[in-house]
Amino acid sequence: MKMIIAALALGALSVSASAQEKELLRIIGTDTKFVVQTKSGPFEITRTMTPCAKNKGWLQPLIPVPGVHPVTEIEMLHAMNDKDALIVDMREPEDRLKGTIPNSYHIPYTEVAARMDELGCSKAAGKWDCSKAKKVYAFCNGPVCPQSPTAMTAMVRDGFPAEKIYYYRGGMLDWDALGFPIVKGEF
Repeated sequence: MKMIIAALALGALSVSASAQEKELLRIIGTDTKFVVQTKSGPFEITRTMTPCAKNKGWLQPLIPVPGVHPVTEIEMLHAMNDKDALIVDMREPEDRLKGTIPNSYHIPYTEVAARMDELGCSKAAGKWDCSKAKKVYAFCNGPVCPQSPTAMTAMVRDGFPAEKIYYYRGGMLDWDALGFPIVKGEF
């Protein structure tokens, strides 16, 4: 009986390993592997899905747009009490339903360029005037999520000042991993 259980466990491990090998995740752009030259020769770095399931994207730069400020949890905490700041969850609505950072505001990344009035900008003659824009602390699912970097690119393209954007690259992945509270049903 012990041998049957051991065989089943080994079979499950090999199926799990095979599934992981088949589903390599993107690292940079569309690349699913990165080769490092070591003293022992080439070493291949890959990514596979983890149980937290917030790592489906690809690595995002620390500064997605020139002028944007990268921030940590400490700056995010201080921003929660800053009347001139807005913490913006730029994820899809279904992600926000699962939980978000307390005191955050929701504008999906696909809508932010059209909703910059909610960030302190005004529109005149078809152009955004962002001279009175709030400080925006943007986040999405974490270091491999392209949602908030995509939104920041669109914001800056349409006139939002990059120096008023603060990027929490760690996003929900780091927030959750560090044990900070998450609120649900906040819209």
